[in-house]
Amino acid sequence: MTKKQRAAEIIALLEQEYPLADCTLDYDEAWKLLVSVRLAAQCTDARVNVVVKELYEKYPSPAALAAASVEEIEEIVKPCGLGHSKARDIHKCMNVLVEQYDGRVPEDFDALLALPGVGRKSANLIMGDVFGKPAIVTDTHCIRLVNRMGLVDGIKEPKKVEMALWKIIPGDKGSDFCHRLVHHGREVCTARKAYCEKCVLKDICKGVIK
Repeated sequence: MTKKQRAAEIIALLEQEYPLADCTLDYDEAWKLLVSVRLAAQCTDARVNVVVKELYEKYPSPAALAAASVEEIEEIVKPCGLGHSKARDIHKCMNVLVEQYDGRVPEDFDALLALPGVGRKSANLIMGDVFGKPAIVTDTHCIRLVNRMGLVDGIKEPKKVEMALWKIIPGDKGSDFCHRLVHHGREVCTARKAYCEKCVLKDICKGVIK
C-alpha cells in the first residue's frame, strides 16, 4: 500500500468518525481567528476561547486593537501565556491590517506569512477555514499522528511534514483532515498514550501494536 492509498483510507475513516470537521477556536470574523491562533501557541484552544471574549468586547475591531497599547492587550491575554510577545505580535499585526489592507485579512498565503506573528500553520488555518482554499495545518496533533500512522517517516519539523503531506493528501481534503486529526489526537491517539483498541484506524495504522 502506498502512502497516498493509506492516506485516502485514513481520510475516509476519519470522515465517518468525525463528520463535523470544525476549528476548535471560536470566531465569527477572519481577523479574530488570526488573533486567536496567535494566542493558542502553547495554550489550549478552550482557554483562548474564554480569554478572547473580554478582548473582543473591549476591542471589537482591528482598528481598536491597533489603537490599544501593547500593555493594555497584554493585561487581557496574559492568561494564555507568553503575554508580552503575543500582545506585541497582535498589536503589530492589527496595525498592518489597518494600514495596508483596510482592516481586512488578505486572501493570499504569502501576504499572510508576512504578517507579524503569523507562521505557516496560522496562514494555512486562515486559508482553509476562512477562504476555503487548499490547506494543511501541521500542529502538534497532526505531526504526532501522521508519524504514528505511517504517512510520514520520522519527520518532526512542521514545514517538512506539511510538504510531505501535500504529496499524498488531496488539496480539498487537507484542511478538514487536519481538524479531524485534532479531534482524534485529543480523544483517542493522545500524546501520552494511543488507545489503539478503540481506534477506528486500528486495522490500517502502522503504529498499532498487533
